[in-house]
Amino acid sequence: MTESAAPPGRSKEVMMVLPGLMLAIMLAMLDNMIVGTAMPRIIGELNGLEYFTWVTTAYVLGTTVSTPIWGKLGDLYGRKGIFLASIVIFLVGSALCGMAGSSLFGGTENGMIELIAFRAIQGLGAGGLLVNAMAIVGDLVPPRERGQYQGIMAAIMSLAMIAGPLVGGFITDHGDWRWAFYVNLPIGGIALAWLILKLHLPKHRTEHRIDWLGAAVLTVGITAIVLVTSWGGQEHGYPWGSWQILGLAALAVVSLAIFLPIEKRAAEPILPLHVFANRNFSLISALGFLLGFAMFGAISFLPLFQQTVQGASATNSGLLLLPMMAASMVVSLFVGRAITKTGKYKIYPVVGGVVMAVGTLLLSLQDAKTSTLTTGVYIAVLGLGMGFLMQTTMLIAQNSVEQKDLGVASSASTFFRSIGGSFGISLFGAIFNNKLTDELTAKLGPEMAGKVASSGGRMNPAQLAQLPPQMKDGILGALADSISGVFAWSVLFAVLVPVIAIFVKEVPLRSGASAPGKAEDKAEAVPVFE
Repeated sequence: MTESAAPPGRSKEVMMVLPGLMLAIMLAMLDNMIVGTAMPRIIGELNGLEYFTWVTTAYVLGTTVSTPIWGKLGDLYGRKGIFLASIVIFLVGSALCGMAGSSLFGGTENGMIELIAFRAIQGLGAGGLLVNAMAIVGDLVPPRERGQYQGIMAAIMSLAMIAGPLVGGFITDHGDWRWAFYVNLPIGGIALAWLILKLHLPKHRTEHRIDWLGAAVLTVGITAIVLVTSWGGQEHGYPWGSWQILGLAALAVVSLAIFLPIEKRAAEPILPLHVFANRNFSLISALGFLLGFAMFGAISFLPLFQQTVQGASATNSGLLLLPMMAASMVVSLFVGRAITKTGKYKIYPVVGGVVMAVGTLLLSLQDAKTSTLTTGVYIAVLGLGMGFLMQTTMLIAQNSVEQKDLGVASSASTFFRSIGGSFGISLFGAIFNNKLTDELTAKLGPEMAGKVASSGGRMNPAQLAQLPPQMKDGILGALADSISGVFAWSVLFAVLVPVIAIFVKEVPLRSGASAPGKAEDKAEAVPVFE
């Protein structure tokens, strides 16, 4: 039993469902922000400093591996049941994370290992939250009317990214770190109850066959890719030339080589390769990868710059991101309404790519003397670019496939952006570390640079305040120049976004559930994998 496309004009029903969808999206977006702020307290109680990176890696791994599978399951078995299942799994994972290292599981001795395992469960649920929320909007609303709703959801994501560090900081400062996970339970419970009562999707009966082999091979390949990007060249990982990283890279390549023929032969492939025959879908997938690469890879260094170089607290650094998120939110709402009104969308990823490239270029000009106000202006420009891009790419992906592949399109759009972000964070992390070593050596000399590097190099403001002025200035200058170098590299990837967007064809947005490629864009089908 699966849902079919709803007729156009169901705006009243969508508005009834929207609060539940927004709460579910907030679950996924808030969690990482809150947990990141609480991690120092968690490490202090559970120990296991050498494993702390796995707390994030396990969540990212669970999310990335499950994203394509959730999308396909929604297409096969119906969006509502699959979406509710993903919320339940996320909430179960959240509750278990909050109990990690408690007396219920035998105390703190294995607390960090337990937390890592439970974060993986939580990530499995998170993989279905955003994907199915977007696909449900696609089921209820035709592409021509979809932009305004996706713009609202993009605004909620921006709001969650602002609220996350503030909530996490409050919980860390005034309560038990376990509430960083328990806070998900009331939010998720309300979302679950609301969607059970309000979400009604039309259905039709059909027979299904699960592509278990394709799902297993895809899971192995994605796991290998995520581990390469999480471990490669990292302080608590392995060198790029180590047998662990090279072995994982080889496993990823072999898995992909095996996966393609499996999908060609599968009756209902977990990732239908025919969707990539559509030029727009292939282009927007590549654009999503570059968007994640340039944006998430670079943004991950903004809190480091604000907290170390500019001396902001962890909570305040969340507030300092407000210009970026506010700009993104306003533009997302504007673009959504404009697309609904005009039916035109091609110009927005082009403009967004140009503006994002300008934003990263401005951020690459920062140094140790850059004021908080100046940084705020620069990140606002970056936010403007994000607002033009984030949901427009999802809309184009969904408009490029038939209704039966809507979940696959939604999951693929999210998947390529996530993988791009993983690669970006890994590559930019390596660039940062290498440049920081060079800058510290140039400013402090080899001996002192070695001592700073051995202490982690990333000193917090309290530690920096106790250093002699000359040494403090040298470290701050090295950090600022290294982070600026990361943004300079991100410009090279950001400029490719508008270049690719230029080649996207302006295919009219459907007003119903008609399949794309039957008329106006049929000629654009290029058999990429044949």
